[in-house]
Amino acid sequence: MSGNHLAFLAGGGAAAAAIRAFDWSATELGPIERWPSALKTAVGLMISSSFPKAIVWGPGLITMHNDAFTPILGGKPPAIGRSFRDVWSEAWEIIGPIAEKAFGGESTFIENFPLVVNRFGYDEEAHFTFCYSPIRDEHGVVRGMMDTVVETTETVRAQRQIAAVNGELQHRMRNLVAMVSALAVQSFKGEPAAAEMLGVFQNRLRALGEAQALLTAENHPDATIGQLVEAVLAHRILEPQRVALSGPPVSLRGRQALSLSLALNELLTNAIKYGALSNEDGRVTIEWDRSNGHFFFRWLEKGGPPVEPPTRRGFGSTLIERFVATDFRGRARVQYLPHGIEYEIASSAAALDE
Repeated sequence: MSGNHLAFLAGGGAAAAAIRAFDWSATELGPIERWPSALKTAVGLMISSSFPKAIVWGPGLITMHNDAFTPILGGKPPAIGRSFRDVWSEAWEIIGPIAEKAFGGESTFIENFPLVVNRFGYDEEAHFTFCYSPIRDEHGVVRGMMDTVVETTETVRAQRQIAAVNGELQHRMRNLVAMVSALAVQSFKGEPAAAEMLGVFQNRLRALGEAQALLTAENHPDATIGQLVEAVLAHRILEPQRVALSGPPVSLRGRQALSLSLALNELLTNAIKYGALSNEDGRVTIEWDRSNGHFFFRWLEKGGPPVEPPTRRGFGSTLIERFVATDFRGRARVQYLPHGIEYEIASSAAALDE
């Protein structure tokens, strides 16, 4: 065949050549020169795309695809001119109803969809992110569907491996925290003067472990500030209504998440013992934001006993100012104001992505 009726196949590579050479007169589509304009337009768009695509047309679900779609077929027999139902017969019970929706005018988009397919002579679990969308003719009638798809099998396998490793890391971290805590208890057993410091140490250790657990969670490679705050508050605040949280989802990388978690533990411990949470009337406001190239985090106390600046700087003060400022590549400052402690971290938004 030749002539202008084949112009829509120009530049389509091997798949276009196969479409051009196929004997369509033996199918319900009939010769190419008689194809409706909607089909030619769709095929032209498909073969010129570098994204894997297939067209499924008519009641017989006749298949055509572009070069990028060929690797998805693996070792299957050539799909061009065959029924899509036959091409994917082993998975048709699952994908058939989705294709039916497309022919009914409804698009479907699914990410990392698991399917058992047979492409190389054996069944395998594969994953695909795809969209089945209807193709309409000039009268708005659905005549076929476009399958736009990318295989994500290796991505899903990698995610599973990472999840397994992170699960093991969480397990080991919990064991390590428990072991260090037990060693500390045994080391200072019978030392009344060390009891208070032991409690402080265990709280810091617990905060570190909780932050690490968030960072290794399956769905949270970067912990959000909201998650960190809630994790620190969860086991120590009996009246959560006294702590107000305000801020958008902002993710922190490992070092920043750990240092903020430790800083929150220090602030919370001080608030419970001496500050706004040491009486019945105090309140704590925690707020943060990332916008216009800047980032800030604030801890604000009100309603507690009158505040007096400490006479000496301990490890806690050094941690919430110097260490946090270093990890956030910005400024961290605590102010001991008469109405309550105010603590602020300020840095560039870019520092959160480094």
